[in-house]
Amino acid sequence: MEQTKIKLGNGKKRKDNWLTATLCLTEAKKHAYEYQGKEYVNLNINIADKPNEWGKDVAISLNDYKKTDLPF
Repeated sequence: MEQTKIKLGNGKKRKDNWLTATLCLTEAKKHAYEYQGKEYVNLNINIADKPNEWGKDVAISLNDYKKTDLPF
């Protein structure tokens, strides 16, 4: 069973090597963890084949990979 994605933002692909995006900090902070006195959030950034109904073709969601599994 696939877990529901937690959407944190979206954006637009401007060029092959340039994306612009907006991130909801309120939602992202709910999933932040601390490492060496700094807060982090792991993200998935996906580029869609075609834009959605608002012209956005970049999706940002929470990467909920377990923090204890990270190498740092």
